[in-house]
Amino acid sequence: MFVKSIMIPKHNSFTVQKGETVKIALDKLEKHQIDGLPILDGEKYVGIITRFRILENYFHSNKEKNDFLDSTFVEEIATYQDKYLEGEEIFEKTLLELKDFPLLAVVDNERNFLGAVTRSDVLEQFQSAFGVNRPGVRIAFTSVETEGRIARLSEIAHHFQEHFISLVTFDETDKLVRRIVMKIEKKDNIDRFTKKLEEHGFRILSIKEV
Repeated sequence: MFVKSIMIPKHNSFTVQKGETVKIALDKLEKHQIDGLPILDGEKYVGIITRFRILENYFHSNKEKNDFLDSTFVEEIATYQDKYLEGEEIFEKTLLELKDFPLLAVVDNERNFLGAVTRSDVLEQFQSAFGVNRPGVRIAFTSVETEGRIARLSEIAHHFQEHFISLVTFDETDKLVRRIVMKIEKKDNIDRFTKKLEEHGFRILSIKEV
């Protein structure tokens, strides 16, 4: 999945314009209960203003609160001026970028603002990948890393008419053993299904209804 598929488009994004005061930005942050806003110069991306940057700069400004809010312009305390996305990035790679930052802008090759990707958007996609919001049975197991193991797993699941909610693998750099977490719909044949997996070399680590 690409970043552009989870991007909040420009017409649905909350932004501020270059030349607007920090007070205007803070009012928007409070009104929409968000942590950051893209700053635009017309259609061009300028940077991001966040609650943290506002507080940080206020504490170092030696100004009264209202004076600081009314006399400071958003571009003066912008951050991430040269850090943005272009839409073709794979979304999971944005998790590290957004780990400690609320959002990233998406721009075209002329820095025109196209939309934004927020930390909550990315986390929601990871939740979806793990099937967090659907009830089922979570089975964690290991498998010797040989060609065709995932295909074999699919064959066994198909034989038992299991419906996958999610399937995630780990240890992609390990050449010997891979961990797999599978979530399937709850049925009355879990014991027979997991026994068959073990017969074919899949070592069950845990089974839990979630």
